[in-house]
Amino acid sequence: MTDMIDASIVICAHTIDRWDDLNRAVASVRSQRPPPREIIVVIDNNEDLRERAAREIAAATVLANDGPAGLSGARMTGATHAGGIVIAFLDDDAVAEPGWLAALLDAYRDPAVLGAGGPVEPLWQAPRPSWFPDEFLWVVGCTYAGMHVHEGRIRNPVGANMSVRAEVLRSAGGFTSDLGRRKLGFSVSGKARIGGKAESCEETEFCIRTARLHPGGYWAYRSGARVRHCVPAQRTTWKYFVHRCLIEGTAKAVLSRLTGPGDGLGAEGRYVREVLPRAWARNLFAAIRGDAGALGRAGAIVAGLALTAFAYAQTRLGGVVHARAAGAAVSAEVGRVG
Repeated sequence: MTDMIDASIVICAHTIDRWDDLNRAVASVRSQRPPPREIIVVIDNNEDLRERAAREIAAATVLANDGPAGLSGARMTGATHAGGIVIAFLDDDAVAEPGWLAALLDAYRDPAVLGAGGPVEPLWQAPRPSWFPDEFLWVVGCTYAGMHVHEGRIRNPVGANMSVRAEVLRSAGGFTSDLGRRKLGFSVSGKARIGGKAESCEETEFCIRTARLHPGGYWAYRSGARVRHCVPAQRTTWKYFVHRCLIEGTAKAVLSRLTGPGDGLGAEGRYVREVLPRAWARNLFAAIRGDAGALGRAGAIVAGLALTAFAYAQTRLGGVVHARAAGAAVSAEVGRVG
């Protein structure tokens, strides 16, 4: 059945600093079996990079982002030009493992599957800090310990490893540009913009929206569809950890207003009530037994939860105007695209 379903692969990039990573990402897709129908590389607001990619990346269609600046606009540019029955998204700093595409396509044997994803494992470019807990690997864009998977179903895949039926993507109106990463991860001051733009959760909002539009449909998780996601040295710092927790809290506040807290925070409720307390206790006991890094991990769990909750509350209480504007913008954009 999977040989009857073809896939277009969309890889978005915005900086020449990841040139080698981008080439590895493309090569990892090109070697997949079955081969993809096409590889589309979308360059977000960087003409020099687009020109170089068009010259040097063989067997790929290279496009400039013709939508709103940022990851959501770049993804939708690629999707608009894609001809596959399935559209798979891979980050420009990720590498697809052998068998990745076959495992994703296998999920589509079930006609109820709206889309599918798989594990995203960290590829550390510098030694992993001993204080960094597995439960917070979402900070570096990877699958975290305790992510809720039930009978092969998930609420949403990690964006670095995500696929969707093309007809589902288009009928739902695509990703909203009001959520998701912009070209810069930090503000000019280097601080997270609490209550400002929500630079995360665009995949979550999209998956919730599509599930509502397609009753009985679901998002599948395939453990064999593995990718490795580069984690550069600058993302292993405490400063980056704090930044991403604040960004996530802000995004979750906006998301909960767009989708309602039931869908928007259902998985997070279990994570806070069950996953984090168990992880904290486990690391605390390990510290008592002499594990030097465990005490740091226990502290990072508490700090990460507190930072995320603070940004969430700050945005909900002090960013009401922004959140309402975000909801209006999403509704208008989905209506325009759809």
